Amino acid sequence: MKKFVSLSALVTTMAMAPAAFAAAGSSCHFHGNAPIKEAILVGCASEYKDGLASKGKIDPSWKGAKVDKAETVEGKSMKEWKFTFKNPAEKDATKQTLYLFYSLNGNFIAANFTGK
Repeated sequence: MKKFVSLSALVTTMAMAPAAFAAAGSSCHFHGNAPIKEAILVGCASEYKDGLASKGKIDPSWKGAKVDKAETVEGKSMKEWKFTFKNPAEKDATKQTLYLFYSLNGNFIAANFTGK
């Protein structure tokens, strides 16, 4: 019985996980291993940044920030896209540059203010 309950919980969690990460109406959900075009990921990174601002994870003044730089970098285990946003309106100087990382095939990896 204990195994059945555990298996049921696992199946339910796996079934609900995609819904937890997908934004309503978002076109930033990719499958496969094909690299995604830079222009598409710039839009996805901007959408993700705006979502962070809307949820209060970063200051709301980030909503107007545009991608300052898009480049591919060597990540820990693979090449990644690194998108840089700048926000001079941010009062904390250590948080005036936001970095978002994506795999080449469009999967979000991380967001931070360190660039690493």
